[in-house]
Amino acid sequence: MTRNSVWRADLALAGNALIWGSTFVVVKRALDDASPLIFLALRFALATLALALIFRGRWNVQERLAASMAGGVVAGFCLFAGYAFQTVGLQYTSAAKSAFLTGTSIAMVPFAAAAVYRRRPGLSEILGALIVTAGMGFMTLENQALALERGEWLTLLCAAGFAAHIVALGYYAKRVSFEVVAVMQVAVSALLAGGTCWWLEEPFLNWSAGVLSALGVTGLLATALAFSVQAWAQQYTSATHTAVIFALEPLFAWLTSFLLTGETLSRQATLGAVLILAGILIVELKPAKTGWHQWS
Repeated sequence: MTRNSVWRADLALAGNALIWGSTFVVVKRALDDASPLIFLALRFALATLALALIFRGRWNVQERLAASMAGGVVAGFCLFAGYAFQTVGLQYTSAAKSAFLTGTSIAMVPFAAAAVYRRRPGLSEILGALIVTAGMGFMTLENQALALERGEWLTLLCAAGFAAHIVALGYYAKRVSFEVVAVMQVAVSALLAGGTCWWLEEPFLNWSAGVLSALGVTGLLATALAFSVQAWAQQYTSATHTAVIFALEPLFAWLTSFLLTGETLSRQATLGAVLILAGILIVELKPAKTGWHQWS
């Protein structure tokens, strides 16, 4: 592993954050015509089909194929858990609180990774993750008090699911075929979303132009491409690094809204954006040198 490969991985993950942040408005509009888990099931099913075709050569009998598939199952279960708890939690809490509490996964990752790898997280990683989490709070919790009730607890479980997904993907991506892991995780997520939507929500689907276009964009770009890129990139960078870089997503979401609707940031949200960027720089530049983040 070289420093150049780490930087390439970080840039690829930042590209993921750009894709996810840019598609927020598209997904929000699509959910007027489709219930969340039905939409997720279709989105992940389309991504599974695309990746199965793209990576079909990797399904030949090969060493560690079973381990690759197992890694994809674990990552897929964690990924779905994050989405499911977030969806259910949104029924009992505000979107702003959900956004912030989902973002606390960033602070969870260093400690989850430390438990898996049995290595103490570096000071820069912990400090950067906490600053980024604070920035998420400033950006999302304007004029809202945070009380931990049913919806908030469910959303914290969502954050734990996403944190576990990042750590699990990082663990398996370094040891097995990232292509097989990428396919399996979206396939498992599609199956779980399709199998649970009937009792986690009131399913409905209207095949509108907005839903079809959103499925194309999110299924192919925000899922098939993005999660494959993440599986590849986490071979070269740490789970903590990944989580912190993903904090760019709300900045890209705001930038998209600004370009499309002219939405501007308040002073508090601007402070949050500055904190997010500062936290990312702390993790990238490592003023408290530990070297741990490159190898975890």
